[in-house]
Amino acid sequence: MTASLKSRLAAGETIVGTFVKTPSPIIVEVLGLTGLDCLCLDAEHAPFDRGSIDLCVMAARAAGMDVLVRTPSVAPEHILNALDCGATGIVLPHIRSAAEARAAAAASQYGHGGRGYAGSSRAAGYTTRSMADHQAASAARTVVIAQIEDPEAIDAIDEIAQVEGVDALFVGRVDLTVAYGATSQDDPRVVAAVEAVCAAGVRHGRPVGMFLARVEDVPLWRDKGASLFLLGSDHSFILSGAADLLKRAKA
Repeated sequence: MTASLKSRLAAGETIVGTFVKTPSPIIVEVLGLTGLDCLCLDAEHAPFDRGSIDLCVMAARAAGMDVLVRTPSVAPEHILNALDCGATGIVLPHIRSAAEARAAAAASQYGHGGRGYAGSSRAAGYTTRSMADHQAASAARTVVIAQIEDPEAIDAIDEIAQVEGVDALFVGRVDLTVAYGATSQDDPRVVAAVEAVCAAGVRHGRPVGMFLARVEDVPLWRDKGASLFLLGSDHSFILSGAADLLKRAKA
């Protein structure tokens, strides 16, 4: 039996995935043919609505590919929709404090004050699973990732890293660059912030993930404790593929 993404993260296994920016199940279907560990639908920065999330999650599940959804916000309805559609987990943008992390984690799981229950969802097997079975499966499978992309979050990183129900921290390096008033992701303030997240993850046994503009930097950050890497996107694959084709054709 294949280990779940949640257990692989907890074990510190290196996970490599990519962002999906095009709300098309065909794009997801094609990427499902690759050896990537997971996909992340970017509903925060790309035009994913409820219907397109549903179709893309369905395509990922058909391909046997784990799929995360970066929600537009931490609003409970966005979390509920992604998980009811059957996503493996969620990436929650702009988590700034332990209180925000606790609230988002609670909204991602069943229980008092948490995620609303519907047995008719894809996640619940369209009424074919008992409530107890679905709740147990959801608790064992659902991945909750807190995105750290604000200076306030860096200041509170030890508290956030200790929140139960958060499976991993994910560094939003571009937003940190903007927030610190820097013009480069290699600005010393930005690098120090990324290092602070990695160090907190190591201290508190919380996996850390990140996007990297340079794939060659993966070993550097793996050595600092990161293990989840969401690299590139369908858009970058199209652009780089077209550029390479043109270069070779005109050589």
